[in-house]
Amino acid sequence: MAEPQTIADDSADESGHPNKVDAASELVGEDLAIGYPTSTDPVVECERVVLPAGEVTALVGPNGSGKSTLLKSMANQLAPERGRILLDGNQIQSMESKQLAQQLGLLSQENSSPGGLTVEDLVFHGRYPHRGFFEAVSESDREAVERAIALAGVGHLRDEEMSNLSGGQKQLAWIAMVLAQDTDILLLDEPTTYLDLHHQLRVMEVVRTLNREEGVTVGIVLHDIGQAARFADNLVAMKEGELYDWGPPIDVVTEGLLADVFRVDADVDSRSSTGPHIAPHRAIEE
Repeated sequence: MAEPQTIADDSADESGHPNKVDAASELVGEDLAIGYPTSTDPVVECERVVLPAGEVTALVGPNGSGKSTLLKSMANQLAPERGRILLDGNQIQSMESKQLAQQLGLLSQENSSPGGLTVEDLVFHGRYPHRGFFEAVSESDREAVERAIALAGVGHLRDEEMSNLSGGQKQLAWIAMVLAQDTDILLLDEPTTYLDLHHQLRVMEVVRTLNREEGVTVGIVLHDIGQAARFADNLVAMKEGELYDWGPPIDVVTEGLLADVFRVDADVDSRSSTGPHIAPHRAIEE
């Protein structure tokens, strides 16, 4: 399989903002075997996986294919049994936790907040890597929090306690927190879970805005391959703990992949202006 090509582009994007890909960070996994203490064999094995600098890469595949496991390892939340994860050539296992948190943000699937914490309080927690233990909140902290709240669209919820929010509202609050962390790399594990279609699209648009306007490198686990094909520059398709294919959506999203990986009979329109359009017909028997 060919490695995705990263093309530096200094021109302005569609909104007139400069493309900052030259200053973006790259995350690479090499010779990986990843497992859990309860598993006898590795859950994920791959020779090389790349989140190219300044691009959005979506990890897709059926349940149990290893997407979240791979993302956790690339965020240094799960140490690989073999291999290494490199952030701009530096092994993340050797980086101090605060230093890594200044460069890499992770939104996991499972999040819990103390009772009584407001949305604004939670978002301010995203600023912890940028402050000393006894340092007061700075003006730059406040600006980052306000920007994150605005991007996530939770301004009307800032004074609400997290315990009083719906599942979708909580998810948006957690997204605001990781945005406030203001990192070069953003890893999101199924961030559209619990969200209705309107808010799903809003989250994906926020991801695209961060990528295009600020050069943030994004790795995102998504169940909806159609949504992934629309918003991502690259797809990493996984099957049974291995990389099945990777590259631009127009190359990866094929009728063969949908049948072999997702067990779905479907037509793919590769000429759609918003990326490959998938028309599913039926589930293929196991």
